[in-house]
Amino acid sequence: MSIKSILLWRILPSIALALACFVGYLSQHELPVGLFFTIIIPASNGVLPPQIFGHGKMKGTPEVPDDLSPQPRPENEMFLTLPGSGDLMPQNGVGMCCRPTAYDDELVYRSTLWYLLLGGRHIDGAQLYLNSKAVGRGIREAMRRGVKREEIFLTSKIFPTHYGYESTMKVVKSELDDLGLDYIDLFLLHFPSSGPLGSPCSKEGKGISQCREETWQALSELRNKGNIRNAGVSNFAVKHIQELEAMTDVAPVANNQISFSPFVPEKTMETVEYCHQRNITVTAYMPLGGQHQRSLVMRDLAGLSTKLGKSVSQIMLRWAIQSGCAVIPGTGNPNHMKENLSVYEIELSDAEMKQINELKYDAKGYMNMDTNMFD
Repeated sequence: MSIKSILLWRILPSIALALACFVGYLSQHELPVGLFFTIIIPASNGVLPPQIFGHGKMKGTPEVPDDLSPQPRPENEMFLTLPGSGDLMPQNGVGMCCRPTAYDDELVYRSTLWYLLLGGRHIDGAQLYLNSKAVGRGIREAMRRGVKREEIFLTSKIFPTHYGYESTMKVVKSELDDLGLDYIDLFLLHFPSSGPLGSPCSKEGKGISQCREETWQALSELRNKGNIRNAGVSNFAVKHIQELEAMTDVAPVANNQISFSPFVPEKTMETVEYCHQRNITVTAYMPLGGQHQRSLVMRDLAGLSTKLGKSVSQIMLRWAIQSGCAVIPGTGNPNHMKENLSVYEIELSDAEMKQINELKYDAKGYMNMDTNMFD
């Protein structure tokens, strides 16, 4: 049999069958997109996905000593005040996604516990990450060791495939049950839409704008009941925010979580400026940009790093904080957590902030999500 025949009649059908089985496996889950990421992110990094091969087997975050008690919170800690509630959100947090260790429940538990015991208080999670039970277990253990619940600022998000009034009510209840907590500090709409994937709301023939509004109405009612303390959005452009602002008798938009770095295009910068003008807090993810920009930043800020005695990553976190944003760098490494929390120790001068702001003119080909592309 020729190579062409083997490829045509054996290899390609086997690949097609494997893909069909994988799609079928995903489709049986409550959140197929989330399950996809829990498998693909570890696998693409050469790690067996815990979702398939079992949790607690992955190497990474070390065990937390049984006798470790809560350490002091960072000196000179900075906060953003959320509109409507007046709640204070620490400007330095930890993100619970998008790395292999974020999909192993045991390592997520350890990461959450380490962070809280090291003095951090802002934890960023989401329905999509499928790790809320582990995050909640870490929070409850930290509380048992002396961390006060009222000091912890916890964010979660609803994915667009679950937009709609009734489905939002169910998602928030499910998140609270998984976390084992009485309330969530900030609940966000994760994206403006899910494209062709749809939602319970869209299946009723409603447009995406109406589905977002129904979701916002539900979050507003849950806020009034005390199940969540604040409501916000993520990856929203100005037009999406204005849509919610036009509603009456609902919660104010308290936060927009968005990719933000010196390399963002002008439209993203306009969104950040709009939020600041409207007293909407901003949480920045990817403050170093993508991989290409990261290498340029490391090169161009090497001198400033030596001068300040801080890593380039720490300097970029401080840049985002001084730009009026909160940051949520993702890590399961306790040493990196300590380094990230130490950015409160430095302050960039106006000249140093200008130097970083102007890096955008040196970096080409920046890959950034255009939030305006969503309806």
